[in-house]
Amino acid sequence: QVQLVESGGGLVQAGGSLRLSCAASGRTFSTYTMGWFRQAPGKEREFVAAINWSGGRGLYAESVKGRFTISRDNAKNTVDLQMNSLKPGDTAVYYCAAARVETAVVATQYDYWGQGIQVNVSS
Repeated sequence: QVQLVESGGGLVQAGGSLRLSCAASGRTFSTYTMGWFRQAPGKEREFVAAINWSGGRGLYAESVKGRFTISRDNAKNTVDLQMNSLKPGDTAVYYCAAARVETAVVATQYDYWGQGIQVNVSS
């Protein structure tokens, strides 16, 4: 069982930055692929980024590539999402998730989810 709690959301102007953090409970955190998803009003939940268990490989949605960076600290049981050059289109509820599979870019591959945190980007 893994419990996930997101933090760091809020309101930022377009072009600004935010750093989301996800704290995980459980002794097996380092064995999970960790991901970030987001869901805007009226839209489906979409993949944002994922990082494998060792932190050696990150995957990104095309819409955030070059602007967002995912990282993890297995000693602290945390995974972060650094978001730069934010756009109004990045406005959404962001979710942290954990998956047992090595490569996970689809929501159905994830086993545990956080409650989500709101990110608002104003124009």
